[in-house]
Parts: sequence; C-alpha cells; structure tokens
Amino acid sequence: MVSSSRRLRTTKKWPSQRKILSISIIEGAPKSVPELKAPVLWLASVGRNFAQRVDDVSHVTNALSDSKSSGSSSAAILQKSPDDVVIVAAYRSAITKAKKGGFKDTLPEEILSAVLRALYTKVSLDPSLIEDIAVGNVLPAGGGASAARMAALHAGIPHTTALNTVNRQCSSGLTSIAQIANEIRTGQIDIGIGAGVESMTHGYGAAAQPKAFSEKVLENQEAEDCLIPMGITSENVAAKYGIKRTEQDAFAATSFQRAAAAQKAGKFHSEIIPITVKQVDPKTEEEKEVLVDSDDGIRDGVTAASLAKLKPAFSATGSTHAGNASQVSDGAAGVLLARRSVAERLNLPILGKYVTSSVIGVPPSLMGIGPAFAIPLVLKKSHLELGDIDFFEINEAFASQAVFSVKKLGIDFEKVNVWGGAIALGHPLGCTGARQVATGLAIARERKEKVFVTSMCIGSGMGMAAVFVNEQ
Repeated sequence: MVSSSRRLRTTKKWPSQRKILSISIIEGAPKSVPELKAPVLWLASVGRNFAQRVDDVSHVTNALSDSKSSGSSSAAILQKSPDDVVIVAAYRSAITKAKKGGFKDTLPEEILSAVLRALYTKVSLDPSLIEDIAVGNVLPAGGGASAARMAALHAGIPHTTALNTVNRQCSSGLTSIAQIANEIRTGQIDIGIGAGVESMTHGYGAAAQPKAFSEKVLENQEAEDCLIPMGITSENVAAKYGIKRTEQDAFAATSFQRAAAAQKAGKFHSEIIPITVKQVDPKTEEEKEVLVDSDDGIRDGVTAASLAKLKPAFSATGSTHAGNASQVSDGAAGVLLARRSVAERLNLPILGKYVTSSVIGVPPSLMGIGPAFAIPLVLKKSHLELGDIDFFEINEAFASQAVFSVKKLGIDFEKVNVWGGAIALGHPLGCTGARQVATGLAIARERKEKVFVTSMCIGSGMGMAAVFVNEQ
C-alpha cells in the first residue's frame, strides 16, 4: 500500500465532484452568429464549486503598496547606451484557428522554423552569430526542447547555437525574451532570439492531462486552486469585481472590430511571415499546398449585440462565453535581440529597445488579475508612470480579466490593444508574449509613438509585464 505521504489522486479514485475531466473545447457560438464559431480555451470543471469561493488579494496589494514610481524618468529610458538590449527583428506567423485553420495540418516545429529563419535572413545576419535561443512553449511534444531545437536546426541555425524551452504558461513567449535580454545584459551573450510557439491543434486536449496529482500537495488550498478551470477563474474575477457582461461584450466586440479594421488595412503584413504548408481536405482527403499569410480567427461585423446572443460557457448565470474569451490557436513568433554596440558594429537595423520586465504572483482562483499587478511593478522598476506609456498590449485571455485590469489601473481603453487582441486574433499560449512585441513594434512605427507595455495574466495565478521603447 502506498503511504499517505506519497498517495496520488487519480481520476479513477476521485469522487465525481472532484474528478478531473478531460480538457475540452467549446464551440460556443450559435448558428445565428456564424462569425463566432471559433473555439475558446477552457478546462472542464474540477473540484468543488470554486466559483463560490475566491481569494482575497490584499497580500498582493500590500506587496505593491509602494509601487508608484518616485517620479517619472521617461526621458532617461529614451537615452541610448552601447550596452542597451535592442530589438533587431520581430516577426510572427499568422495566427490560425486550432483544428480548422491554416495550420491545422502543420506541426509546431515547422511553423517555428519559418519564423526563426526569417528573423536572421531579413536582416542579413550570419546565423552562426546567434548564441542562444529561448522558445516559449506550454504544450511541448518530444520531451520539451527537442522540437524547438529541431526547428532551429531546420531553419539553418548551426548546432553551435544553444537553445532551451521556457514554460511560464501564457507569458512563456515574453519570458523567453526576458531570458535572452538578461543574458545580453549580464554579458553572457551578444545576440540571441526570444521566441514562442504553440500548436493547440496538436498539443492541446485530453492528452495534455496528467494522470494524477499528489494528495498531499492538494491538501494546500492554493495548490488545489491551480486546478480551477480557466473559465471559472474568469467568472470569479467578474463576480468579485463586478465586471458586467455588457462591459465584457463591449470590450470583446471592440477587439474584433479593431482587428478586422487593421487586417483590412493591411497593418499586420509587416509582422507576419507567410508560410507555405500542406493542408488536407477533410472531405476528400486531398492534400494541397497553401500559403498561410493572414490571421483566420478575425471576424468582421461582430458587435456587442451579436455577442449578447451567446450563452454563458461555464455557469448558467455566468458572463464568460465563446465570444468574449480568447480563441484556441496555432502560431509562432520571435524577437531577435542584440547588444546595441554589437548591432551597430554589424550594421543591423535597430527597431527598439527592451527596458525591463516584471512578474508577480496572484491568487490562483483569480489568475486573470495578473496584469493589474504586474504593470505597476514594471513601471516602478522602470521609474515610469502610466502617463508615460503611449499604448498597452494586454492579453485578452478573457474579457472579464482584461476589463478589470484596465479599469483597476485607470488606463484609457483607447490605448489598449489598438489593433485588437487575443479575443479576435487568437491565443497560441507559448507564442502570445512574443507576438505582442512584434505587433507592438508595428503599432509604434505606424503611430510614431515611443513607449509601450505588454502584459498578460498567467494560468495558476501570475502576471507579467514588460516595457519597450520604439526607435523606428
């Protein structure tokens, strides 16, 4: 018999009310709203009624009680130093719908390979000068780093270039950028790539479920709260902070409308690397080559009124549904970083500068509030204030948490996700953090703005944010 200290909680032995069910995909849109057939990410219900219990965030608030900058120094971060960590290139693939979009028959290493190759070829950089690569990936196959390493080698990057994968859930792409930036800043390397990739067609679903969790570990309430379905955490945030469904639907509709307008105007072209892949017709099984060069989750014509027709996905009385939650998606993105002095010596273009990033924990049952605490922290470390930031890229895991974060911080909604966010574009988990940087630089170039912040909530209860300066 297994001792109590080593006992594992398995799906077979759990009472039904505590059973972990398989990961599910909801097709939440009714036929009357065909533009909203894209699936949304959620986990099936686990444990007791978590929606009835949410944690206090006073300890997080206390940790940030002095988070206000002692004074803005925006002019200081605009100054240039030979040791700055600069961005030489930032590209992404199109973001496509999992299981039905452009990359439904393409494995993640192939998507990532195309992005990695573009990063150095577009700026005529000898790939042997790339010293390290970090790849954010939440649902890896092949033992973690193997597929990413294969992608780098296939992209023409020599085996002398090191590589690792990073998994901090939805912030994995940004975490990879921060890792490479810190390696440059500390003198470990001069040139590196921070990237992210996810195929939720191939990596997401029941196969991603663990077979068991430790009974002993789950005796800790917050540890058990890490198993709360993401959709329930969204409902928790909405209920605790009074985020009305009408607010969520209005925010989501704006995301769709902005993304559709940006796509029509060709604004995403500069950041997207077209990739030719093979697709199989599900009816005829005929294989053909197609060029995937645009985000296929964006839907034109979505309004708050059309979203109001959708039924709640997680609770009969809830407010989160298929139209105001992020889409399950496939995609990759990458950022080529270098020391400024090295970039100048090699005559590489300098698009912008990485300033710093911050990550902070929040209660797992309210995981979506992460940006509301990560953004003040990164501003404090950068000696900046909200007024110094020209615009924000805040990931839209759920409209509830995005709306809460924006309202909590007092950010003008007009400065948030100006070309739409994950509700419209999609949210390939490991990719998003790098995708936001590519999009942010494109926005900054077009709008001739200088300082922007990217941020996201993180499953299991965290938030991350970073500050960037545009030099285009």
